[in-house]
Amino acid sequence: MKSFPEKKIAVFDSGVGGLSVLRAIWQQIPFERTLYFADQAHVPYGSRSLAEIRTLMYEITRFFLSQKASIIVIACNTASAAALNDLRRKFPEMDFVGMEPAVKPAATLTKSGVVGVLATPATFQGELYNSVVERFGTDVEILQDTCPGLVQQIEAGAIHSPKTETILREALEPMITQGIDTIVLGCTHYPFVIPIIQKIVGDQITIIDPAPAVAKQVKRIWLKQTQASDQALSHHLGHSAHDPSETIFYTTGDVQAFQKIIRKYYHIDAQTNAVRWMDASLEIPLQ
Repeated sequence: MKSFPEKKIAVFDSGVGGLSVLRAIWQQIPFERTLYFADQAHVPYGSRSLAEIRTLMYEITRFFLSQKASIIVIACNTASAAALNDLRRKFPEMDFVGMEPAVKPAATLTKSGVVGVLATPATFQGELYNSVVERFGTDVEILQDTCPGLVQQIEAGAIHSPKTETILREALEPMITQGIDTIVLGCTHYPFVIPIIQKIVGDQITIIDPAPAVAKQVKRIWLKQTQASDQALSHHLGHSAHDPSETIFYTTGDVQAFQKIIRKYYHIDAQTNAVRWMDASLEIPLQ
């Protein structure tokens, strides 16, 4: 069996939403060591200013560099919209992978010419989203909704509550009336509520989750870094399954609450470390 150079893939989100991306990365490269950072002290990012988000992301990137990360995945649409281009300029030595709202595949798939996008206010305000719409969305009608309160519901583990369904119905039912046949999930938290979205919109409307495409991009960068072939990786995958102990989780929020969510969503007991913001810097408290 081929031995690959060890790389750490670091995944960031404001909370638990990026776990949907982390899961997709596990499927592509299950044997690789991964780091997951949840900045739950500042969740949700969607209501914060772009400048504040950039400042937070600079420090989180420095934290990942201190942990010897080789790829940083910004598994947060809001942070990608606010900071991805700046991060690439500020840290040119690092490979970043961000979240781009899947307007292009939605514009290709739609038959009605009407596409719904669910995302946070900061994502809709960001340069990245507007650039994608200008390039790929000019021939379709795009309906937008920020789903106020949905991120907080998912963070609380209240996916199946009546309030969560009400938030989604208020966003989706007007879009259905206006003829959408495709929905873009523009926030990494939202794949957790796909079953509820499907219940509301039915089977005739396509839901686009960008996590698999992001994971494939991570794999492409990883192959380039390791100088491994896709064929060798495929052979290795046949002998590997993801080991949860190969992932280290960090949160700036409540460790026990975060571990409870990990168990609920993934059925694993995760090694989780507390990280604290101290005067705009991140520190791991002494145990």
